Amino acid sequence: VSVSRPLRPTATLVPQCVLEFAQFLLKNGSAAGIPKLVERFSKFSPSPLSMKQFIDFGSANACEKTSFVFLRQEFPVRLANIMKEIDFLPDKLLSTPSLKLLTSWYSQSLLELVDFLEKDPSDREVLTSFTQTLVNIRNRHNNVVPTMAQGVVEYKEAFGVDPVTNQNVQYFLDRFYMSRISTRMLMNQHSHSCHPLIFDGSVNPAHPKHIGSIDPTCDVVEVVKDAYETSKMLCEQYYLTSPEMEITEVNSKSPGQPLHIVYVPSHLYHMLFELFKNAMRATVETHETSLTLPPIKVRVALGAEDLTIKMSDRGGGVPLRKIERLFSYMYSTAPSPVHADNSRNAPLAGFGYGLPISRLYAKYFQGDLQLYSMEGYGTSAVIYLKALSSESVERLPVFNKSALRHYQSSIEADDWCMPSKEPRKLGNSE
Repeated sequence: VSVSRPLRPTATLVPQCVLEFAQFLLKNGSAAGIPKLVERFSKFSPSPLSMKQFIDFGSANACEKTSFVFLRQEFPVRLANIMKEIDFLPDKLLSTPSLKLLTSWYSQSLLELVDFLEKDPSDREVLTSFTQTLVNIRNRHNNVVPTMAQGVVEYKEAFGVDPVTNQNVQYFLDRFYMSRISTRMLMNQHSHSCHPLIFDGSVNPAHPKHIGSIDPTCDVVEVVKDAYETSKMLCEQYYLTSPEMEITEVNSKSPGQPLHIVYVPSHLYHMLFELFKNAMRATVETHETSLTLPPIKVRVALGAEDLTIKMSDRGGGVPLRKIERLFSYMYSTAPSPVHADNSRNAPLAGFGYGLPISRLYAKYFQGDLQLYSMEGYGTSAVIYLKALSSESVERLPVFNKSALRHYQSSIEADDWCMPSKEPRKLGNSE
């Protein structure tokens, strides 16, 4: 999408009648009209943007008015789609204090955004007010992740975990947290790009190459080294030792050149920091009686389609049956922090959500994060990212009949025989 054309979805534009209906609700009992607002806006699909569109969106030639016209419709659609799914969570989970607080945040934010639907994009005060509203919403939602996690903890402590609830909550939280990643990305791009300094063509002195939170020439190896150094420092504070890192670079597109892609460095850093923490802890604890620690080996490879990062440790590994549980929200065994400021730390350190949230960061722009373990030896973690900015497109949840079926389905008997623990006795037992 060129910067000369509005970044608006042709298939999902909200009709004028819906805008008028939303305004009517706002003027006639705001909070009471929330379910109707959610119902109306959830009928439209979110419009995923590519990394290239984000770059065009936030370049020096971009238009703040264009950004406003797109976002004032896109934000209500994204919020309403995920708010619609919140209703399908178990009633006992929705009744926890944490979930009540969280739903009030979303309702308030939706109302504030809908208020801009009919305002004049040419009015400088409207544009300034919109940017400030986004900053307020971003601050209000700072603790959404730990608040939702605390609600899950409250539910588990009161009612335990059953397979059907686990399946539904896992499906929902992947979508809920992905939706949050996407809305924060949009907020950051708009508030950074629409800052007068950037729209006047000036640069951000802290990150002169960045466009919002995106680095058009993200040096992947530098991010790897930054994440390693921070993890190493933490590991040495706790264990008084840490494994070294061996890094190998393979650039098949431009041999000998640095490995650069268009990406969000903070997202990549969070993924790597989580993986390094896990690899270091496993390595130190497995080799606590050894004189030396085996190094963590990292290989970064750039091909025509993928940028791949493989991190291998010799931390003893985990059995196959436990791999998927490492990505589970309901089965997390980490103790919940009583009160912690998670805004400055890796995503939700303390709730055991590091791996599932990291996988969402990877998937957000069509990548992935996989674990391959050899029990008794070690684990390899692989991050896949798109090498081309045109293929790095947002992966967004949409509420439709397919999503509804996930919440309505129940776990049936397995159609494969399950091994019994005791051999079955055949014939007479004499």
